[in-house]
Parts: sequence; C-alpha cells; structure tokens
Amino acid sequence: MATSLNIQSQKAVAIPAVPRKRKPGLFQLGEDIPRGAYLTIAAASFLIPIALWCFLTYSGRANALILPTPTHMMSAALEMYHDGDLMADMKISVTRIGIGFLLSAVLAIPLGILMGAYKCAEAAHEPFVGFIRYVPVPALIPLVMVIAGIDEPAKILLIFLGTYFQMVLVVADVTRQVPKDLLNAARTLGSNRLQVLFNVLLPATLPGLLDTCRTMIGWAWTYLVIAEVVATSSGLGYAIMKAQRFSRADEIFVGIFILGLLGLATDMVFKIAQPRLLPWAEAQRN
Repeated sequence: MATSLNIQSQKAVAIPAVPRKRKPGLFQLGEDIPRGAYLTIAAASFLIPIALWCFLTYSGRANALILPTPTHMMSAALEMYHDGDLMADMKISVTRIGIGFLLSAVLAIPLGILMGAYKCAEAAHEPFVGFIRYVPVPALIPLVMVIAGIDEPAKILLIFLGTYFQMVLVVADVTRQVPKDLLNAARTLGSNRLQVLFNVLLPATLPGLLDTCRTMIGWAWTYLVIAEVVATSSGLGYAIMKAQRFSRADEIFVGIFILGLLGLATDMVFKIAQPRLLPWAEAQRN
C-alpha cells in the first residue's frame, strides 16, 4: 500500500507545470505590446505637441509673429489652396523626389550589390564613393549649376547626389550581411555563380534593400528643400523661402507641415509594403 502511494506521488511530482503565458507588457525588451497601447502612444506623440502648441499660442505666451496659432495656419493653408499655389508646389516637389530617388535607386542598388558580393568591385568603387559621400551636398551647388543650369535637371541632380553615394555603401553593407553559410550551402547543392547570385543572394538582400530605400527617401526630402531654395521659383522649399521674405510665419508652418506629411506618407508606403511584398522575411523577424 505504501509502495503504491510512493509511486503515485512520484508520478504527480514528475508532471511538469504548464507555464503561464505572459501578458505583453509595455516595457518588455524586444517584445510586442498590445495594439491598443501602441496606437494610444502613437496618437499621444502627435496630440501632446499639438496641445502644447495650442496652449502657448492661444494663451498669448508665444509671439504670434514667430509661432502662429493653429487657426491662423489653417487659414493660410486654405488661402494657399484656393490660390492654386499649394497643390502646384506639392506636385512639383513630389515629381522631383520621385525622379531623383528612382534614378538614384536604379543606379545605386546594382552597384552596391556588386560591391558587397565581389571584393574586386569593392576595391574599385568604395574608396571613391566613400570620399564623395563626405562632401556636403550644398558645397556641390555651384558645380551643379555650372553643369545643369538652374532648371529642373539641377534640382533632380542635387537629390540624386544626396542619396546615391549613401545608398551605394548601405546596400553594399546589407549584401555583406548575408550569411556565407547560405551561399556555401547553395554551392554545395550544385548552384553555379549566377544561380547563387540571383536565386540566393538577391532574395536574401531584399528586406535590407527595402529598409535602405525607406531610409534614403527621408534623405531625399531633406535634399529637396536644399535644391528648392537655390535659384528656383516653385516647390514647397521655395514656398517656405518666399514666406520667410514676407515674414509670413503661418505660411512657413504650412510648408513645414506639408513636407512632414508627405515624408511620413512615403515612409508609411515602405512600411506597409514590406510585409506584403516579403511575407517570409516578416515571419523570420517574428
């Protein structure tokens, strides 16, 4: 009787306890948080600065010539919209960004992949590209104006120069991060050089390439403003400079706000597109 009780107690002890599933917390390192909390924090990151802005302007604590009220800014935006200037400037700026960034990506991505995959290509291009990368783009404006004049090609060229050399080196780093074991496994299974390059290396770099493009398009918006404040008569950058000449702080804020929204929109396009275009990469991250 005692022996059977001991056997039963040993069996009871041997049963492993079922671990409790932890609820997602707000400060778990590297872990997801509840979607409702995420959306609340994201909304607060916008609402708190707006509330502070309203408090400072409507209470009279801020100089209206420097910081206009949201009402004045909205009135200026409606006035610019009805005049037709706002939409025209937005269209011109987006066109310049699209052409300059696409031209940069089409040329930089293949070269960056070659530099990351082949040491001879790295030796041939990285010293020069690395040198040009540290030359400030504004310092190239006189040279660009000599080469391309002051018309549209000059603006597009400045955006291209501001993103191309950075993108080449980042794409090369992304390519180098592909595990060599993956490439060696493909060779062991009988793949030739072209098959390893196009069927293994390129798919492995795609998530990093999209992240790179998402970062570089933010740089493109920065260089757009630089391009549009020099010898131009159109675009959001020009609209901001024109408002500065006439001390129209409300129109300056309209231009800044529109630039931020357009930049955020392009960033969200890449963020939403990545899990849809590369679902296997998103599954590996999770």
